[in-house]
Formats: sequence, C-alpha cells, structure tokens
Amino acid sequence: MDKQLLQTAYSPEDFRQNGHQLIDLLAEHLDKSLNKSSSKVLNWENPSEEYKFWNNFLFNGKPSDLNNEIIKRSIHLHHPHYMGHQISPVAPITGLTSLLNAILNNGMGIYEMGMAPTAMERVVVEQLCKEIGYGKKSDGFLTSGGTLANLTALLSARKNRTGNDVWENGTSNKLAIMVSEEAHYCIDRAARIMGLGEKGIIKIAVDEGFALKTELLEQSYKKTIHEGYEVIAIVGSAPSTATGIYDDLETIGDFAFEKGIWFHIDAAHGGGAIFSSKYKSLLKGMKKADSIVIDGHKMMMMPSITTALLFKKGRDSHNTFRQKADYLLQDSKEEDWYNLAKRTFECTKYMMSLHWYTLLKIYGKSIFDEFVTTLYDLGQEFGELLENDPLFEIAVKPMSNIICFRLINKDKDLLSLNKINSTVRQKLLEEGEFYIVQTKIKDIVYLRVTIMNPFTTEEHFKKLLDNIKRKAFPLLNL
Repeated sequence: MDKQLLQTAYSPEDFRQNGHQLIDLLAEHLDKSLNKSSSKVLNWENPSEEYKFWNNFLFNGKPSDLNNEIIKRSIHLHHPHYMGHQISPVAPITGLTSLLNAILNNGMGIYEMGMAPTAMERVVVEQLCKEIGYGKKSDGFLTSGGTLANLTALLSARKNRTGNDVWENGTSNKLAIMVSEEAHYCIDRAARIMGLGEKGIIKIAVDEGFALKTELLEQSYKKTIHEGYEVIAIVGSAPSTATGIYDDLETIGDFAFEKGIWFHIDAAHGGGAIFSSKYKSLLKGMKKADSIVIDGHKMMMMPSITTALLFKKGRDSHNTFRQKADYLLQDSKEEDWYNLAKRTFECTKYMMSLHWYTLLKIYGKSIFDEFVTTLYDLGQEFGELLENDPLFEIAVKPMSNIICFRLINKDKDLLSLNKINSTVRQKLLEEGEFYIVQTKIKDIVYLRVTIMNPFTTEEHFKKLLDNIKRKAFPLLNL
C-alpha cells in the first residue's frame, strides 16, 4: 500500500514549518488581545450559522486559512474585556507544554507509559499538600477537571465512611451528603451518579452573604439521620461558583469531625488562594478537610483541563478504585504511587503535570500569588464601583474575583428587571466588545463578572458599565 499520505502527515519538516507559522500566528493573537488592539472579545454567531460555515469550510475552505478562522471564531480569553466564565487566560508557556504533551502523548496509566510526567506529578502534589498544611502522610493526583475530581472525592468518602463495602458488594442503604444550596451543580450530579438520589442530597440554606448557614447543620443532620439516611460527607465551597463566596470551612470541618463524616472542599475555583499571602485566610480550616479539589485551569493559569485532588490521608487516594487488572497492574507490598490508573478514574490521561511543574520551575510559586491576588483585588475594586453607582445593585460584597450585580429601577417590578438585565447581557454578547455572563439567584437575574485577566483595569470596568448603561437606558425609560 502506498504510504504517501502517512509520510506527509508524519513529516518532521512539515511539522517544523507549520509549527513556526502557528506560533507566529498565536503570538500575534496574544499581542492583539493583551494590548487590546483587537476591539472584540468574540465575533458572535448563532449556532446554525456557525455550523453552516464550518460544514462549508470542510469541503470548500483553504487549508491555509484553517487556523486563522479558528482564532477569529473563538472567544479571546487574553483580552482584558473577557470577564465571563472561570477559564484562565493561560500563561503562554503552557501552550508549549501542551504541544510537548500532544507530541509525546504518554498515556500515564502505568509508570512505564509516563515516567517523567508521573514523577513530576508526585512532586507537584507534594508541593500543593505542603501549601494546604497537610502532613507527610498526605497524597493525591491530577485528574481531568473539577467535576471528575469532586465525584472521585465523594466516591472516596463512600468507600471510607460506609459500614458496607459498596465497591465490592453494592448497597441498598440510604446514603446522603450535606452541601450548600449554592454549591456547584457538579456536586449534585456526582451524588446522583452515585445513586444517592434527590433525597440523599441534603441542601443547606445560605445566609444573606450566600455562605452556607452553619447554624443549620445540626438540625439538618439529625433530621436526615431520623429519616433513615447515613450521612457520609459534607462539602464546603471555596468559593461557590455563582456568587464567589467562601463557606466557613473551619466551622464545617469541626462539625464533620464531631459527626465522624468526610469533609470535602470544592476549591476548584478558589483553591489557588493557598498561594496568596493576602487571601489565603479565606481558606482557613482547609487542612481539616479529608479531600480538596483545586483546578489548574481556573485560577492557576493553565490550559483546560487539569485538576488536583488532594487527600489528607494518602491511603484514601489509593483505596477508591482498588481493583485488579492483571495485564497492567502488579500487586505490591507498598502503595505504588507511580501506577496512576489504580487511583484515577481515567485509565489513560494526558501529561497534565507538565503545566504545573513548568510554571513552578520557571516562575516559582510567586506567580500564583501575583495572579490570584491581582484578580481578587480587582474584584474588590469592581465591587466598589458598583456600590457607588445608584443604577446598580450587587448581590453580595465580593470575596473573590466573581461579582454578581444587576441594573435596578424602583419603578420596575422583578420580572421586568429580570428581562431587562437578560436583554442587556444578550446585546453585549452579540456586540462582542465585552464578554460577561448571567446567573439566577433566588429568582433574581444578575449579570455576573468573573475577572480572569490580570491586565484588566478600572478603566475597563468603567467602560463596561458605561456600555451597559447605554443599552439599558431605553429599556429603563431613563
């Protein structure tokens, strides 16, 4: 068989040429975005039209135009007007570690398929555990995102805290977890995947500041036990995704210890604050947790998708998926940390440790302090601007880089204001100069900003608010 196409596809020289062109193109894109010579964050198109374009391009477009079109039709996270979802504008060097990963493509399920990244992962985990304040018996691993990490942590809780070996024998017992009503939806999803059902998810109300109401824990726990459920875990948010508010982790940790239940912290967004000298106190009580999730792709400048799942007792990271795969994994007298498929949901995972290790090696942990502290400071700054503007109302004083706010008018009822805020957000999206999102809290629609770019400034905030006002004035009859 003629292998001409394969020879072309694997040509080192073609790779070198195409690689140089792509790096130049991306460098130009970064320059335009970071320096805001590009006026738009995104070029909005509705789904059906976008599909038509790409369907046509597959058969009629020039291959040389492919990368340009992808960049043009993607959202530009490095633009200081990007204030949308919790996805980091990556440190450019991690684009290179992504390239390294893609070409080497070590699977990392077993040690011999990923010697370097496996050892690097252990070093990274040790550094993270040290920053948390865990002892020498702590451990953990990197996995594919906060959703999977939170599910894995709750599976660990079930394995550790139930009287029955669910992994081996299954269970018909009524199990439950306790969690804030403002917790990320992936906690609810994980509990349902585990078979807990709606009644096994005990949602605790939040206070006026949207933090879990710790004074309700005792009565909720007793009620759940009285109804015949076994409470295996309680989850603290650091912070909640919708509002950016940190729960009182210390009080929750004390409660969990008293009841003998697993304490898990979903710090997917805000766990990076362990490196911030100014904001680390928001995580007070974190070392009481049995497990903690921290996303690298949110507040630690890394590409999607990479998450650290850390355990106070390292053996818990080995027990969750304990099973035998004779052709891959050999029994050993001591825990073989280097065979990661024993501990992760994935049997194959990409070399995500390259991002963490490279950032630590090249810039040191101070880079995370600068990043998190800058963004959280900007959150305070934007909150103050909103509080001083009578046309806006904030849901809660910000604790992080997430701020929920809305347009208000005393002559408009709730439904009208909800519609006005949603309409303004849609207009912003279609215009493309700024990117923000919206959320609904207790039936109220809020505009929601997550400041992810450390080069966003007060001037950008003022320009955003002026833009919102221009769009809102006709709707508010001002």
